[in-house]
Amino acid sequence: MRERQKRNMLATLLLAQGTPMLLAGDEFGRTQNGNNNAYCQDNELNWIDWESVADGGSDLIDFVRKLIALRKAYPILHRGRFIVGEYNEELDVRDATWLSPGGDEMTPEQWQDPNAKCFGVVLDGRAQPTGIRRRGADATLLVVLNAYHDVVEFTLPAVPDGDSWVCLIDTNVPDRIQDTPHDFDEVYEVTGRSFLLFVLEHKARRSRSVRTGRGALLDIAEQPFRQRMA
Repeated sequence: MRERQKRNMLATLLLAQGTPMLLAGDEFGRTQNGNNNAYCQDNELNWIDWESVADGGSDLIDFVRKLIALRKAYPILHRGRFIVGEYNEELDVRDATWLSPGGDEMTPEQWQDPNAKCFGVVLDGRAQPTGIRRRGADATLLVVLNAYHDVVEFTLPAVPDGDSWVCLIDTNVPDRIQDTPHDFDEVYEVTGRSFLLFVLEHKARRSRSVRTGRGALLDIAEQPFRQRMA
């Protein structure tokens, strides 16, 4: 659970808009024993223990490498415009749509529900990417976050320009590279306290966006950090 929570926090940071900021050692689980203000500590508390990389830290490094590769592969994860979640009538597209586990758009009542622990957001690659008023051509992504302690059944939404979703990141199974498309309206069991990233797919024509994401993940799987250190 602790390792999964590390992956959840790193995925939330590195796949969010804006500039991600990591402290040296975050990529392999350096904690400073919980001290977030250790700048004046010239001792083991603040020193970077590079040996801990070999003691299991390399797996987390590879996960961070995957997140960085996906961030670089999909421009929609680092756009220069604010995502506002409003419908653009002229372009007939909404840049972000927040979803309940039922796959429907979140209502004001659901946003106010203190028991709501799981939700998703569709980042529509057709949304305007620059100041020029025209549609984008980026990949469409689905992010699902589950803070509940148990499995939540999440209905995968139907969106334009595709017919299924491919899971690229599941913090519960960080080493698995999925290739099986999941149909629209399929119920996906989201593990408790986990983070998932899907990319939109069209099964009849394997989209470049899927190949791009899988290619980035496979490059890292074929050259793990432990092997690069040998």
